[in-house]
Amino acid sequence: VQLVESGGGLVQAGGSLRLSCADSERAFSNYAMGWFRQAPGKEREFVAAISWNGGSTYYADSVKGRFTISRDNAKNTVYLQMNSLKPEDTAVYYCAAKLSRVGVYDRLYNYWGQGTQVTVSS
Repeated sequence: VQLVESGGGLVQAGGSLRLSCADSERAFSNYAMGWFRQAPGKEREFVAAISWNGGSTYYADSVKGRFTISRDNAKNTVYLQMNSLKPEDTAVYYCAAKLSRVGVYDRLYNYWGQGTQVTVSS
């Protein structure tokens, strides 16, 4: 599994970004996918996760109602649509993959991308 994130950048508060995470693995649909983030000086934290078929999604309370996770198994890609961005959303965002059930704990994920920087200015 090779995960490559894209779509990060600099945006003003209140703006939107869409992150993508592409997987070269042909068995992408076998994996639950998650997004995590890490801000400077802070631990990595859960953002959102989606089951293998998109039937179940989970969100951190801090992003609920603003972020949407989705996936397109035909394109081996998972997305994170981020709206109403706040300065506190500034972080490096990572996508991750795990077999079997979706989870919210980073220690359960086996594969990680390299991360993409999201910076929200006030």
